[in-house]
Amino acid sequence: MNFLTELREGLAISWSAIRANKMRSILTTLGIVIGIVTVTLMGTAIEGLNRAFVNSISFIGGDVLYVDRGSWMQSYDEWQAARKRPALSPADAVDLEGELTLANAVTAVGFSSQPVKYKKHSGSVTVVGSTESLMYTMGFTVADGRFLSPAECNFGRSVCVIGATVATNLFQRESPMGSKIVVGNIPYEVVGVLDKQGGLFGDGIDNQVIIPLPELLEHFNDSPDLEIQVKVKDMDQVDDAKDELRSVMRRLRRLAPNEPDNFAINQSDQILILFHTIGGTIAAIGLFVTGLSLFVGGIGIMNIMFVSVAERTREIGIRKAIGAKRRTILLQFLIEAASICLIGGVIALAIAWPITLLMGKVIPAVLSLPMVTIALLMAIVTGVLAGFFPAWRAARMNPVDALRNE
Repeated sequence: MNFLTELREGLAISWSAIRANKMRSILTTLGIVIGIVTVTLMGTAIEGLNRAFVNSISFIGGDVLYVDRGSWMQSYDEWQAARKRPALSPADAVDLEGELTLANAVTAVGFSSQPVKYKKHSGSVTVVGSTESLMYTMGFTVADGRFLSPAECNFGRSVCVIGATVATNLFQRESPMGSKIVVGNIPYEVVGVLDKQGGLFGDGIDNQVIIPLPELLEHFNDSPDLEIQVKVKDMDQVDDAKDELRSVMRRLRRLAPNEPDNFAINQSDQILILFHTIGGTIAAIGLFVTGLSLFVGGIGIMNIMFVSVAERTREIGIRKAIGAKRRTILLQFLIEAASICLIGGVIALAIAWPITLLMGKVIPAVLSLPMVTIALLMAIVTGVLAGFFPAWRAARMNPVDALRNE
């Protein structure tokens, strides 16, 4: 008897044994169903969170460098030390723009949180003060109207560009173009509305009002902790542009060769590295906890297979007496355990699919084909591992002793 024949015969016998003990098979499968559902949902949630995070910072291009007083990834003590460094100024951005050869756009950016109002509608927004170059460093696209002009930014005119969420909240039944909103206590004419960006952490960039930097300095924050954004001309020259930026900044700040930098150059890659580090730890813990339910289901499979072997001792003895090899008996019980788990895996995926659709309303979670494949493979592997010892015990039975069993 060749292997394919043994496999076909093992499938037939295993399926007959499962149908002969329907209730026991259903209860055993239930443990695997719960285990596969929890692991699948955890894996889908982790994948969805990763996708949502990447999408939420996708507007922060990899070709943009951010000059700040301190690093984005720093301890509390490092943050305290960075606060003592000299602040960046609009003049620094102007000087950098004149000296950098590998930069396509340079702009200074300041922030403030202010209330905003239009007629009866009000809310709270992030006020961003910058120049016309912010459109290029941040990769903004305008859905309606236009962005700030150089003249408006240089002379600090009372105009603004609003995010998609601000436009929706304040202008529910009319176009915002040309209307005047009150930011803090200052009226600003809306000249543009940005395309919706979205993100993992709420409205984020969509809930902001962009005004000329001189307006921010005059009305909302006369000494903000400015950030300078530098967009590199060529993605392949990011490292060279970073070295050039560091060299120019040191020269502008008159730092001696032996003095450390009193500024930091940040990139979006730092956020991704930190997220994947923290996310990987959380994912490992989450999969371990949810994997315990699958482990319990596997123990249940092992227990039932031991019972099945004990009940069918005489059958095993007869098969071995008429020539069945150890491999044949081993394969028969492994197939039976794997079949039970595979059925449980299919049922689990049928349960997990609608739950994933509900999760998709919060995070971009999708029950992808790789996740389905992994879930089914986990079910089969669990069945094989859980059924191995009972199958090994059955394969090693002495035919005489097995036939003598009542």
